[in-house]
Amino acid sequence: MKRPSFREALSKEYPLITPLAHDALSARLIEQAGFKAFAVGGSAMLATRYGVPDIGLVGLADMVDGMREFASVTSLPFVADADDGYGDAKSVARMVHAYEALGVGGFLLEDQQRDHKQQRADKAAAVVDMSVMEAKIRTALSERGNPETFVIGRTDAYGALGLDEAIRRAKRYRDIGADGVFVAGLRTVSDYERVGRELSGGFLSAAMFEVGGSPWLKPKDLGEMGFTQVSFPTSVIFRAVGAMRSALTQIRAHADGTAPMDCMTDGDAVRHALDDALGLKHWRQIESDASSGA
Repeated sequence: MKRPSFREALSKEYPLITPLAHDALSARLIEQAGFKAFAVGGSAMLATRYGVPDIGLVGLADMVDGMREFASVTSLPFVADADDGYGDAKSVARMVHAYEALGVGGFLLEDQQRDHKQQRADKAAAVVDMSVMEAKIRTALSERGNPETFVIGRTDAYGALGLDEAIRRAKRYRDIGADGVFVAGLRTVSDYERVGRELSGGFLSAAMFEVGGSPWLKPKDLGEMGFTQVSFPTSVIFRAVGAMRSALTQIRAHADGTAPMDCMTDGDAVRHALDDALGLKHWRQIESDASSGA
């Protein structure tokens, strides 16, 4: 089945809701839950695949290896974190070619300095000169082989230089041809309102983080502010980590004899849900057809 473009997904929902997938299973579950698209962020994928923080420790090859698994199990369009392009303009060109070969529907290029990369956008320590980012965006636009590939300019200037500069950069990235923009690290409802007001009229991304101090706004309200996409970068992985830690704590206590552990009452239902997500019925049918000579 042909994968729809990210632009097609944007036409089906406003604002477009994109949970963050951290592995192939979560990508499959996102599709089964009825979402139109998803996002792939460096932090979540690097945490689950490599067990490292997203502070510039991995490169293009690592991201491509991980995303290849995502792309193979779902037909949904997806946008991916591209960091700073993993180097200079030449590296950006290589990234674009590699991402498009995987079927990535779009990607976010950021102006955060790689040597001072922070996991939390509101803690960004430094950004590159705007001319450096402009050159990377132009390279990405000229090197894409598919005009449907969505190039999003992300600015982390708020944490380092303030909201005025972040908005100025976002406007500039859009002016030179970026298909959309994302202002990272917004801290208040007023920040979102101002960004929506000054950058509405084109693709504008918002991210809802489940961390202390970050605004938690409804997608409907963000859409009314002018945001066309709402991503949830932490919601799936935070809940997954919470559930795994709870289960392991219970198993440890059960094994130590310090606290009883009750058997899951919905274990069968969860098992069926997992089998469904993994496509077990499909694989069993292939096995059966092969055995019968069908």
